[in-house]
Amino acid sequence: MKSLFKLILNTIPRPLLIRLSYVARPVLALALKGDKFTDPIDGKSFKTFLPYGYGTQRNNVLSPSTLSLERHRLLWLFLNEESDFFSSNVKKKVLHFAPEQAFYKLFRNQKNLDYTTTDLFSPLADVKADICDLPFDDNQYDVILCNHVLEHIPDDTKAMQELYRVLKPGGMAILQIPQDLSRANTFSDDTITDQKERAKIFGQYDHVRIYGRDYFDKLRSIGFKVIEEDYTNKITPELVEKYCLANGEIIPVCFK
Repeated sequence: MKSLFKLILNTIPRPLLIRLSYVARPVLALALKGDKFTDPIDGKSFKTFLPYGYGTQRNNVLSPSTLSLERHRLLWLFLNEESDFFSSNVKKKVLHFAPEQAFYKLFRNQKNLDYTTTDLFSPLADVKADICDLPFDDNQYDVILCNHVLEHIPDDTKAMQELYRVLKPGGMAILQIPQDLSRANTFSDDTITDQKERAKIFGQYDHVRIYGRDYFDKLRSIGFKVIEEDYTNKITPELVEKYCLANGEIIPVCFK
């Protein structure tokens, strides 16, 4: 199964993969129904989760029901337990980049959210836009979600500046990225253009860097106030395992 999933990820264009997944999801959820692992987003349990990864496959990480990965479940837990994202009585303007299927309908149906999605290619995007040149006014959004996007962007400084520009003063932006916390400094090399070489070095064929611990300080240099949220340290090891989270993953919670 691991080799099949790897082949699918690396050969089917992402917009088409999103459409096909709507057909596959209920079949996978039924076939893997059990009680060992639980997706906290929808509360459904399974005997195992699915493998995932463009290069090295990670076992037991992709939820059969919501198609959430570790980072999605971690974000959902944080938003639900540590913020008023779902409970605020004041309607929040939310901008969601490259909207994930795990969240799309859930956020769209949330009555307290004025929810807009954006991306250049996703079929789930309301607004087709370049993150480095956004068609939105200054200080417009209460919440920005931009998860595992910046590692794809050659000029991530410009993208961060645009995210800061459209966030309201006092607003919150969650800017998750794949991060190697053993690295002090982010690594990039613009001369690496071959997709196979990029996959080997950066972990995925369309990534252009590997972020290190300096990512948080780069966000601060843009103007963000950054909280390095280690949410897996706030819950029990048993729940980390049950929800199939990546222990020690840091959520960059940014404020303007």
